[in-house]
Amino acid sequence: MTASLREIKVYTTFPHRCSYLENEEATTLFVDPRQTLSPELYTQLSLLGFRRSGDHVYRPHCASCNACIASRVRVDQFRPSRTQRRISRRNSDLRLETAAAIDDDEAYNLYRDYIEARHADGDMYPPMRDQYDSFLNDGLGCATYYRLYEGDRLIAVTVADKMLDGLAAIYTFFDPTQPKRSLGTEAILLQIREAQAIGLPYVYLGYWIDGCRKMSYKARYVPLELFVDGQWQQRKTEQQNGPSTDAIIDLLGPSKTRHGFDDA
Repeated sequence: MTASLREIKVYTTFPHRCSYLENEEATTLFVDPRQTLSPELYTQLSLLGFRRSGDHVYRPHCASCNACIASRVRVDQFRPSRTQRRISRRNSDLRLETAAAIDDDEAYNLYRDYIEARHADGDMYPPMRDQYDSFLNDGLGCATYYRLYEGDRLIAVTVADKMLDGLAAIYTFFDPTQPKRSLGTEAILLQIREAQAIGLPYVYLGYWIDGCRKMSYKARYVPLELFVDGQWQQRKTEQQNGPSTDAIIDLLGPSKTRHGFDDA
């Protein structure tokens, strides 16, 4: 039996270096990893700005910064730009397959090449198989792995969770030697098309972060909604005040918030 939103326990990490903004310190609020999350509860948490990474469902909970703002695309109103239409045409020769897992060597080798070429300065470098497995597993039983092939060669993988109101874009990795294909853009367009096909209204893109070049691409998918002041609002991508973290903790039950992974 799964809990209601008010019954789940949440914890916070100790402050650590921010992965996105220099000279900033980050703290993360996360759901007790022992908690069973139903699709309904996962969707409710997503509506409050939470994301999934492996077995953890989390959101930023930083003391002095609110730059991370949850974002989502309204797929029924989305109209691709001229550049996005051109990218779709450029990739029309690719073959799409869906899978329930990506524990094969072909997918891992692509991930390894991608991290080494594109994110050698990030937290996931150097790539390791156990980290890959824990990060991209189907922690809640709702993930789909979209695999794009050029002929018989795998060139991109997109991981997305299916929730009640949309797809949550978890991660994408691709062949770093094919920049002309713009495979990162194609992966988001793919998820928008999939959400449209199955009648889901949103694609959740994670956090839009003002001042972070790596996250600026999200502004290209319009209409983009941001979770601001506890509500989803269609806004231009200018820095806004993030949602009240205290209000979110109160929703979840203030007596159930603890500090540190050791408490989990």
